[in-house]
Amino acid sequence: MSNYNRAPESNQKKYHGYSLQLNRWFLILIGAWPQINASSKIFILIQVLFCWSVVASMTVPCLIYVLFEKISIKTKLKALGPLIHRAMGIVNYCVLLKRSGDISKLIRHMEADWSLIQKTDNCEVMLQHAKLGRFITIICGVIMQGGVFLFSLARAMKTVPITVDNQTFMTHPMTCPIYSKIIDTRFSPVNEVALALQFVSMFIMNCSSVGVCSLAAVFAIHACGQLNVLYAWLHKLVEEQEKSKQTTKRKLAAIVEHHLRVLSFVSLIEDIMNTVSLAQLMGCTTVMCLIGYYMIMAWETLDAANIISCVFTYLSYGFNIFIFCYIGEIVTEKCKYVGEMAYMTNWHDLHHKTARGLVLIILQSSNVVKITAGKLINLSFITFGDVIKSSMVYLNILRAMTT
Repeated sequence: MSNYNRAPESNQKKYHGYSLQLNRWFLILIGAWPQINASSKIFILIQVLFCWSVVASMTVPCLIYVLFEKISIKTKLKALGPLIHRAMGIVNYCVLLKRSGDISKLIRHMEADWSLIQKTDNCEVMLQHAKLGRFITIICGVIMQGGVFLFSLARAMKTVPITVDNQTFMTHPMTCPIYSKIIDTRFSPVNEVALALQFVSMFIMNCSSVGVCSLAAVFAIHACGQLNVLYAWLHKLVEEQEKSKQTTKRKLAAIVEHHLRVLSFVSLIEDIMNTVSLAQLMGCTTVMCLIGYYMIMAWETLDAANIISCVFTYLSYGFNIFIFCYIGEIVTEKCKYVGEMAYMTNWHDLHHKTARGLVLIILQSSNVVKITAGKLINLSFITFGDVIKSSMVYLNILRAMTT
């Protein structure tokens, strides 16, 4: 180990900060980034209370509207999509706040991984994965924030006529309607204030969704980077034997220890994210069905702006669930490949006692690691296909029920 060129410590800290920088920006805005400094806890508490107040002030009246307002089923369906979106955001926000301690453990684990890097080529492998995680975070932010924002903007920019006491007024419809007996949002300035609050609540919920999705991606890709480092160590294990048998034994012990370390990291990701994944799976399936229905209604009236916003929103939700399924797929495949890699090394060239140690790695890899939704559904590309098919089936049922 002493012969390896150690990566500079300053670079390790820089790369760790680089890999999580964008995630930090999204979560700091809503007070959900794990904080160690006790002096900032009061400010964060105020920030969280403000976020909850804004979200509750828009979500609860919308829920009451859907349940009790005397309106047609089609009008209720229009409000149901934004309501489910906020419900998904609330679940994400709750998980971020409740599991902040565990998320902090994952962040510290990542920092320790960067500090443990011994060779500069291993550092390059990890840096490539950090760049990929950062790229996915940017895409999450642009697509998920942009898609929902366009959908809400397309609704809010319209004006609809209302008649009160034989007088006709023009008003902007709510993106998430409010029960009329709580507050009448038809007239200015209440209409504009309510719209502004709805956009703020939408931004908060979007930040929580982007934060959860991008954190899961960054953590999973970091784990894949660690497994790639493990592949490199396994590949060079036989070369160490030519130098010294003792060096080979130490190297094998380091490989086994690092393998278990990566598996514990993945296990904690699964423990934190399985509730979020289930909410995303169910919510995205339902909302994608509803957006398809909105698109059909907009097509009947040739509303181009609404159609375009629905397309972008549909892609946004599709991308959201794809990220979770992609994470589940690559983590499972990478973990299984460790055992294959151990078997494919030139273990027959190793000392028989050393070669026996590879059995530990192969046995551990035979226990397939899976990222699940609520510990019920394995996340994979097959699951993503099932979500798309299910949303289409529900859309056909919904069309049959409302026509």
